[in-house]
Amino acid sequence: MNAPLTTAQQTLLTPFGLDENQLETVFGELMRHDLDYADLYFQYSRAEAWSLDEGIVKSGSFNIDQGVGVRAISGEKTAFAYSDDIGLNPLLDAARATRAIGRQGGSGTAMISRALPRTSLYAPVDPLASLDEAAKVVLLEKLEKAARAIDKRVVQVMASLASEYEVIFIARHDGHRAADVRPLVRLSVQVIVEESGRREQGSAGGGGRFDYGYFTDAVVHDYAQKAVDQALLNLNARPAPAGEMTVVLGSGWPGILLHEAIGHGLEGDFNRKGSSAFAGRIGERVAAKGVTVIDDGTIPDRRGSLNVDDEGNPTQRTVLIEDGVLKGYLQDSLNARLMGMGLTGNGRRESYAHLPMPRMTNTIMLDGDRDPAEILASVKRGLYAVNFGGGQVDITSGKFVFSAAEAWYVEDGKMLYPVKGATLIGNGPDVLTKVSMIGNDMALDPGVGTCGKDGQSVPVGVGQPTMRIDGGLTVGGTG
Repeated sequence: MNAPLTTAQQTLLTPFGLDENQLETVFGELMRHDLDYADLYFQYSRAEAWSLDEGIVKSGSFNIDQGVGVRAISGEKTAFAYSDDIGLNPLLDAARATRAIGRQGGSGTAMISRALPRTSLYAPVDPLASLDEAAKVVLLEKLEKAARAIDKRVVQVMASLASEYEVIFIARHDGHRAADVRPLVRLSVQVIVEESGRREQGSAGGGGRFDYGYFTDAVVHDYAQKAVDQALLNLNARPAPAGEMTVVLGSGWPGILLHEAIGHGLEGDFNRKGSSAFAGRIGERVAAKGVTVIDDGTIPDRRGSLNVDDEGNPTQRTVLIEDGVLKGYLQDSLNARLMGMGLTGNGRRESYAHLPMPRMTNTIMLDGDRDPAEILASVKRGLYAVNFGGGQVDITSGKFVFSAAEAWYVEDGKMLYPVKGATLIGNGPDVLTKVSMIGNDMALDPGVGTCGKDGQSVPVGVGQPTMRIDGGLTVGGTG
């Protein structure tokens, strides 16, 4: 028996007097009506968050949660119930509440199969226990001191530390059983600098599926340096120009534009319902040649990676767009079945109290063959967006608005000066067709992404190389 499965059973079944026979009793109750699918999702999680401001740890939180969600599907209809009380009687009550949608007549018997995982993508460690409380405070203080030591213009430092330890167990009506033990940590810093009465801010951070040991002195100093550098750059920034122009997106975190403007439109539910701009377009050219976009949930230790999704299916590397041609969508079990397509391991949920749906993991544009310096040198007049803040997208139309946290005005191939207040306005599917140069410097984000959809938040990753977009993007600014 694999270690996550053993941990999950010892955490989520045995303490509540549950075993395989009782799970089959629950499925027997569910399948008294003819359902297409049913599952039980057990979850235990412990999470903490610490924040430091003005040299003092001003807030800290600790949370323990556990429960089970019961789902039944018939055709396109889904019934769902959940409980924070794990045990046979609560499970039977939930099963009775959900099976009302089914058709009369069915069988609750199944052969038991267990997920046979590949080598785990991350160690099943408890990050909360990897440092004692005093050491967590010291880590935050170390980050603050590092930022203040970089430049005397730093007047305020805010640092935060967060981690989660999650154990899940999934039982399906077809006898499939799967489990995962998921660590997650994140360290972030925000600085404010002041000069001649002008204040600007910068931020940095990162994390992934490991414990606090990842945050070595070198990593801490790197975060502090990046945050201070960004803030100091903004001190000298001029108002951003406005109008349609060539835009160069930097590598790494700017992939968040790809995630929001294009990735959501490739999720199965939006395409099944016909509400995505990409609906019904598999096999068509939807992007410029050279544009290949994948969603990969199998990258070791990454924030968006999972050993199995929240329906118990292994995550995988899914090619969405290949050399500009649309190849497929991201699927959970419901939408894959209704669309007659294969599973991709993208059924995700925020917790046992939420329904799963198709969600991204790590969404990435693959490398091209251009040197990033060559791409910048090719720009007559435009904007180089190095880093992004927030953004919004309309899935149906594909229209988006993003704010640049760090950007430069480029003229005759030279970065003339930094700009502030720049927003990028465009249409996701249209922008893909305007990509003219793709760099060979693909990088992943540092591990800070969180994606929201239908009120649910899940950790994700993004990545891309430097790329040039000719037209189709309007820069909103004050200059």
